[in-house]
Amino acid sequence: MQTIPAQEIKRRGIGALDSLLANAPVHILKNNRPEYVVVSAKDYQQMLEDLALARIEESETDLREGRIKRGSAEDLMRELRQS
Repeated sequence: MQTIPAQEIKRRGIGALDSLLANAPVHILKNNRPEYVVVSAKDYQQMLEDLALARIEESETDLREGRIKRGSAEDLMRELRQS
């Protein structure tokens, strides 16, 4: 991952990130420590899609393996009160 000091962005503006973001996410350093990570909108959207897909796959696995109970909200509340 590439890095850039926050002072460099302050000096050059947000355009200082453009060429860096073309290759990978960028750590922004504040006091010589990684403080922020900037990703392109395209990469961010891909991360969201990947996370959603992973969550769907987990849910499907839970369903196949019988870890999901079917019932109403009232059934769930009744079960929780009995615990």
